[in-house]
This record gives sequence, structure tokens and C-alpha cells, in this order.
Amino acid sequence: MLNRVVIVGRLTRDPDLRYTPSGVAVANFTVAANRPFRNQQGEQEADFINCVSWRKQAENLANYMKKGSLIGVDGRIQTRSYEGQDGKMVYVTEVLAENIQFLEPRSSQQQRPSGYNQNDPYQHQAQTQNYAPPQQQQYQQGAQQQDHQGQQPSSNPFESDGQQINISDDDLPF
Repeated sequence: MLNRVVIVGRLTRDPDLRYTPSGVAVANFTVAANRPFRNQQGEQEADFINCVSWRKQAENLANYMKKGSLIGVDGRIQTRSYEGQDGKMVYVTEVLAENIQFLEPRSSQQQRPSGYNQNDPYQHQAQTQNYAPPQQQQYQQGAQQQDHQGQQPSSNPFESDGQQINISDDDLPF
């Protein structure tokens, strides 16, 4: 059996972080994911998907993501039920987030309205980080460019360039 969900979308509200009586963090949040087609009026519709995450992942989500943040969620669908205040059974279907990816750089979060991320100690760090690749990679790229001067680069990334590939058994995932 397979029960796997992958969602990319924006948070519709700030994550709701709570703690169970035993002290375990749980965050409820909703992701708006656009449908890949437009309706008859030419408007793009979205699905609003309820999600839940637990423990440290829930705390990180609540601390770093706010309404409008772009995230990726990998998880599974779960259903649960409880008795409502009127005595009727209430059934809930939601995505249990097993892995959450923050898909926006911090710099884009700084452009949010005032009040967001005011106490975030990492807020200014993204502006000062140097994203240049290490010197060794630059050297390797330069050497490759010298070897292939005058040749069109291949569009096939798996094409052999004549160099031996050294891979140990420890690097293989199987």
C-alpha cells in the first residue's frame, strides 16, 4: 500500500504551535496549493490543505515560517475522529507532515509587512552570506572549460568526458 503526499504552496496563516500535556510540540497549518488549470472564468483556483507536524519540526515551522511563506510538505494522509460539543462524531482528514522544506530564502521573508520576524537573529545573516562556490570547484570548472574550448557544451549531463569517475561503495545509496 502507498500513502504519500507532496505539496508545494503557501501558508494561509501563521502555524498554530501547541504542546500536548506530555510536552510534545504539535503545529497545525494550512497550505494553499494552486491547481494546474484555470476555471471557466480564467481564474486559477487553489486547494487549501490542512496539515500537522510534530516535535522539533513543528517548533521550527512556527519559529521561522509565517503566513504567505512558500513551503514544501512531504507526508501522508491521515484521518481521525473525535466527538464534537454537540455529541456528533467529527471526522478530520489532514496531511501528517513527515518532512517540511522552507522554499524561500530569508531575504524574501524580510520584505514582509512589519511585525514579521522582528526578533529573528538570523534575519540579517542572509544578506551577508557569500554564496560563491568553494575555490576547488571554481578551479575544476576552469579546467573543464580549458579542456573543451571551441566545443559546444553537451546537453547530455551523463555524457562521458573521458575522465574516470572514482566512486567508493560507501557513496552508493544501495
